[in-house]
Amino acid sequence: MSDARTEVLARIAAIPREPAPEPSRDYRVSGERSADEVVELFCTRAADYRAEVVRVDAAAVATAIVRILAAHGAQRVGIGPGLRSEWRPAGCELVDESALDVAGLDRLDGAITGCTVAVAETGTIVLSGSPEEGRRALTLVPDLHVCVVMREQIVELLPEGIRLLGPLVRSEGRPLTLISGPSATSDIELDRVEGVHGPRRLAVVVAG
Repeated sequence: MSDARTEVLARIAAIPREPAPEPSRDYRVSGERSADEVVELFCTRAADYRAEVVRVDAAAVATAIVRILAAHGAQRVGIGPGLRSEWRPAGCELVDESALDVAGLDRLDGAITGCTVAVAETGTIVLSGSPEEGRRALTLVPDLHVCVVMREQIVELLPEGIRLLGPLVRSEGRPLTLISGPSATSDIELDRVEGVHGPRRLAVVVAG
C-alpha cells in the first residue's frame, strides 16, 4: 500500500465517531395567520398556479363537483374506493379506479379525490394514497382532477404539513404526491405546455 493511501486511511480512521451537529434551522415551522387567513391564502396561491378554485359549504360539495364536471364535459369519472358518499355526484358514471388498468384510466374523463393535507403558503395539495384518494395513477392519467379540500386540512406552512405526514410515511409507508396546480412544463423559450406529466386541468373544491 502506498504511503499516501496509508496516510489518507489513517486520517479517516482518526475521525471522531460522533454524530454530525444538527444544521441550524432558522426557517418558520409554525404559522401565525388565523384559520380564515390560511384558507384565503391557500385559495389565492392555488389560483396563482392556474387551478380552478371553488369555495362551498361542506354540504354543497357534490353540487359543486357536478357543475365542474359539466363545465368540462366529463361523463366517466374515476374515484377511489373510499370516496365519501356525500361527495359522489349524480348524473355521471363513477368508476372505482382500483379495478382499472392503465388503458382503463386513460378512458376516464376525470378523477375525483380528497386529500390528506394542503399547504397554504405554496398552494400545494398532498395526496397519500388513502382510500379516499385512490392510487397515484388516478390523478396522473385523466385530463381533469377534481380535489376536495376540507378547510381543517389546510395548514399555513410546509413544515406543519410534514409533521402531519411523517407518521403516515414512517408507520404505513404511504407514497406522497405533492400537487401545485395542473401539470405544466416549459421549453427553453418559456412556451408553457400543460398536461404533459399529469392532468391538464385541476379544480379544487374548498369545503367548510
